[in-house]
Order: sequence, then structure tokens, then C-alpha cells
Amino acid sequence: MRYSVIVPVYNRPDEVDELLQSLLQQTYTDFEVIIVEDGSAVPCKDVVDKYAASMNIRYYSKPNSGPGQSRNYGAERSHGEYLIILDSDCILPPDYFKAVEDELRSEPADAFGGPDRAHHSFTDTQKAINYSMTSFFTTGGIRGGKKKMDKFYPRSFNMGIRAEVYKALGGFSDMRFGEDIDFSIRIFNGGYSCRLFPGAWVWHKRRTDMRKFFKQVHNSGIARINLYKKYPESLKLVHMLPAVFTAGVSLLLLTILVGIYFIVFTSFTPDASSYNMLHPLGVWLCVAGLLPLVLFSALIFIDSSVQNNSLKIGAISILSSFIQLTGYGSGFIIAWWKRCVKGKDSFSAFEKSFYK
Repeated sequence: MRYSVIVPVYNRPDEVDELLQSLLQQTYTDFEVIIVEDGSAVPCKDVVDKYAASMNIRYYSKPNSGPGQSRNYGAERSHGEYLIILDSDCILPPDYFKAVEDELRSEPADAFGGPDRAHHSFTDTQKAINYSMTSFFTTGGIRGGKKKMDKFYPRSFNMGIRAEVYKALGGFSDMRFGEDIDFSIRIFNGGYSCRLFPGAWVWHKRRTDMRKFFKQVHNSGIARINLYKKYPESLKLVHMLPAVFTAGVSLLLLTILVGIYFIVFTSFTPDASSYNMLHPLGVWLCVAGLLPLVLFSALIFIDSSVQNNSLKIGAISILSSFIQLTGYGSGFIIAWWKRCVKGKDSFSAFEKSFYK
């Protein structure tokens, strides 16, 4: 067996159906599929059973322990030379495995990963979220973009690794969030070859609304500090930029509020000297606070509109980009305060976030 596809699932039967349908349409078929139900309240066994006669697939159900441990559970029961780790909300193009096979035959690798894209069937919100998670202007291109501010680390929505390397590294850690980056760091630290396969991309649905998206990226910011505590050398400038952005946006909003206060205050004061001094200052503060926000919004709007060929998605991308950056940035700042300043461990600091 060449490949074992391992998919942890938590309450996503409809998305599993779409993923399995895309696996059924692969042009390269030397693979098995292992679905691991991670304590779901809405199981996908009936969905998996539909494909039992048409592909090599196995289904397991276990108590909830998080995605990393569920992947380990599947890996222990796999037979492939390589393990392909996918999220349940992904859809594969027909030549996905062909692209992986072509890359490995041209230059062997111990581990690899691919980028993600938005499918035409995704909602405008999902496409905007996909933009904000893949654009150079929001993530520095580190998730598989052609331009990047740091080297590529495979992530669990689209990751491959030689089975013997997976076993040697002990699989995923017990981190409840950021476990895929933790695993990628250990791959590099172990001296194994790891690279980006640009042609082995997937369609990735991500979150369906902005509230869920904020929670996801907020937890990612927290996870980055947890990773820093384990691997101090892993923290790079690109990881700190969202925190700087968040602090900057907060300062700009405060500047605007002060400017509005001066404008409103002077409108009700009979003191001409106060009006002549504070009113222009208030106007200047409002302009100074708004201008950087408007320029950044315009940049995102133009870039996303061109990439998605849609002004509507471009407009939504402004919101999703601010959520992506401030969500990650606020999680990063909170985690830095709790773990680096107050000295808490990851469990006590984030029991409510990760260990419910």
C-alpha cells in the first residue's frame, strides 16, 4: 500500500461525504482511507458505509481526545508507506495523489505539505476567509504562498509523511491546538527532509462564519506562544506581526475616539480659543487614525477582488482580514501575558479554551 489517508472527524458528516466523494474520483488509487470519529455527537458512520464497496476504507470511533491523538489512533492502524493527513473539511482535486506521486518520484521527501484554495461552491464568506488565511498581506505567505516571510511548515489539513518517520517521531503530541506545527517543528529538528508540494493542493472549507473564524485564529495565536515555550527558536517576526497590528489598530481607534471627543466638546463650548485649538486637533486626530485603516482596507479590497473576481468577496475580505489579524494578535498577546509574564502552564492558562 502506497498511501494511507487519515482523517479525524468531529461532528462533520456532510463534509466527510464531500471529502470521500473527491477521493473516489482520484486518478491515482493506490491508497486506503481511515476515518477516526473523535467522540462526535453526530457520527458519520452511515456516510462512510456508503463508500465501503467502492474504496478501501475503514471507520473507527473513539472517545474525544482531540485531532492529534485521533490521527495517532489512525496511524497505528494504517498500512501505507506514506501517511496523508487531511482535515474533514477538505475536498481533493482528481489529480491530488498524482501530484504527490510525481513530486516524490522526482525528488524523495520524508515529509511534505501542500497549499489550499477556495472551491467555486464555497460561500462568499468562506472565500473571503480563505483569502485572509492565504494572502501575503495577512499571513506572510507562510501557508504555501509563492511569496513567504518564513519557511513552509506542513499543516494538518494537507500533510504527508513517511510512515516510518511518523513512528520514529512518536506522532502528534497531546497539544489540543497547534499540534500540527509542533509536529512539523519536530520533523525539521529531527533532520528529516520536508518541502512544499505546490501541485498537491486541496480545497479547504475552513469556518462558515466570522464568529467561528475569530475563535479559530484566536486559539492559533495562543498556540503560537505555547509553541514558543516549547521551541523558543520557532518564534519568528512574521508570527509577531499580528500582535503589532492589533496593538496598532487599538491605538488608531483610540486616536479616533479622542479626535471625536475634541470635535464634539468644542461644538458645545462657547470658548472661541478652545474651539480654535481643539477642533482642528480633533479633525487631525480623526484623519490620522482613519487613514492607515482606510489604506489597508483598500489594499485588501483590491487584492481580494482581483484574486476572486468579485467586488463582494473583496469587501467581505476586509472584515475577514481584520478578524484574522486581530483574532490571532489578541490570542498571542493574552497568551504572552499569561505564560511569559505570569508564568502559567498551558493547561491552567487555557483550560477553558482547549480542555473542555
